Amino acid sequence: MATDIPAKLAELGLTLPEAAAPVAAYVPAVEAGGLLHISGQLPFQDGALMTGRLGEDRELDYGVEAARRCALMLLAQAEKALGSLDRVSRVVKLGVFVNSAASFTDQPKVANGASELMVAVFGEAGKHARSAVGVPVLPLGAVVEVDAILELR
Repeated sequence: MATDIPAKLAELGLTLPEAAAPVAAYVPAVEAGGLLHISGQLPFQDGALMTGRLGEDRELDYGVEAARRCALMLLAQAEKALGSLDRVSRVVKLGVFVNSAASFTDQPKVANGASELMVAVFGEAGKHARSAVGVPVLPLGAVVEVDAILELR
């Protein structure tokens, strides 16, 4: 039985941002073979890009919130591409890239910000495979970037 995702978002007190336009030569989402592949999304707070490097000028909690905001943007892109989030039957995989200093090793904790949001929204169908990778820099100085693969109904 399908879940009413807009109702679940409202219940959680979540509002999706407007889907961000691409910043280079790519499209935000591609539907192929029953899957929706969503390009890496950056975190925005109050309309401003969340920037910095964890373990250098930003703390863990900032990164977790940034990953959560990336997940909200992923959902906004999915809704724009599909017309309705109710078409999503499962979150298959998230790729989480964390702008972090060489000494920072809590990338999985940062990624939980996105993972936990997916489970809160989709329940059991939100549980997914995941990569959490530390990188020395991200586009526009973003602190986190997250991409996704979603299975569709």
